[in-house]
Amino acid sequence: MPPLTESLFDRLQHLDPQSERFAVDVVQLLLDHARQSRASDLHLIPNAKKQLDVLCRTDGLLHPVACIQSAASNIVSRLKVLAELLTYRNDLPQEGRIRNTGDGVEMRVSTFPTVHGEKAVVRLFVGSGKFLQLEDLRFPADVLTQCNQWLAQPQGVLLVSGPAGAGKTTTLYAALRQIQLQSLTPRSLCSLEDPVEALVPGVAQSQMNPQAGFTYEVGLKSLLRQDPEVLMVGEIRDKVTAEIVFQASLTGHQVLTTFHAGRAAEACGRLLDMGIEPYIIKSGLLGILGQRLVRTLCSCRRESTAEADLIGWPVQRASVAVGCPECGLTGYKGRLPLVEALAARDGSVGAALLRRASVQEIDRAAIEAGMIPLQRRAADAIEAGLTTVPEAIRVLGISWDHD
Repeated sequence: MPPLTESLFDRLQHLDPQSERFAVDVVQLLLDHARQSRASDLHLIPNAKKQLDVLCRTDGLLHPVACIQSAASNIVSRLKVLAELLTYRNDLPQEGRIRNTGDGVEMRVSTFPTVHGEKAVVRLFVGSGKFLQLEDLRFPADVLTQCNQWLAQPQGVLLVSGPAGAGKTTTLYAALRQIQLQSLTPRSLCSLEDPVEALVPGVAQSQMNPQAGFTYEVGLKSLLRQDPEVLMVGEIRDKVTAEIVFQASLTGHQVLTTFHAGRAAEACGRLLDMGIEPYIIKSGLLGILGQRLVRTLCSCRRESTAEADLIGWPVQRASVAVGCPECGLTGYKGRLPLVEALAARDGSVGAALLRRASVQEIDRAAIEAGMIPLQRRAADAIEAGLTTVPEAIRVLGISWDHD
């Protein structure tokens, strides 16, 4: 059992389930543990035995940390009180925030009814006061240079693609701050988000409320009448939002947004499939950042040249995760972005878009134009001893493509 988890287990054992403060103390211990273990999410899941299974997502993976034997519903109710939710409604999903945590960490609480009781998930965000700049994201030097060039443009769409949990929103926030730093005069910056994860001074941020009719489509149409210069749109979810985003870029606005797609070229393919005209994509799109996050090795790693550890990847050496108390016996500590930067206006890529080429053709055109693909980024990180081959395969979902 990792040291932090062992400590939590011991402290939970000393609490009296009959005490009126049991639920209060349990929740405080769990939230403290989540912060100390660098968790991004804390899961509380009721089971058939009326117990509460507790798991933390750290560096992208879920880890069991405790099983609380009693008062499961009271513990979830305590979380709902902290998040200002309706404690008497356990038959519908709810969302809220835990405010004034004191240490700058912001938390969003989401509850969901299950057959065994309410499940709760706490998402922990970096505090609004801890601003990450682009230079803090550990992007490769060539990608950082490309990003700065895109953000210096007065209009166009910068699209950040990747699956959920790939760090897309963190990149958008850093890009907003970079625009602020690069601007010689004040600019009108606005955002539409679902949810607002951190507050950025100087940006007019709005949170979507679909139940009240405040959707991305409605928000974008109204916001364009608010004299914006830079728009951050949390996510393109449908054709209508995509059309408004690209029309905004063509009428002189700079737009930062995200899109769920596995690769940068796949984002182009999805936009074409949505029915967005190729000439609009080529004219309006500055570029696409396709990104994933891989776990980085702890200092306890061990180097290896064994074929079994290389798993067929074209690398001369690799490191192996070992595990120590410092990394909770996982062998990994922290995460590193793998990023590919597709410049949509480059001749070969633009031509491929205009003829509605396949995703594979767009990808080849981008690589020929200088884009370093995610797979190559992963191989470089492996050779540098930053991550492992199994981790790259876990995140990218592939072994080495010999083509």
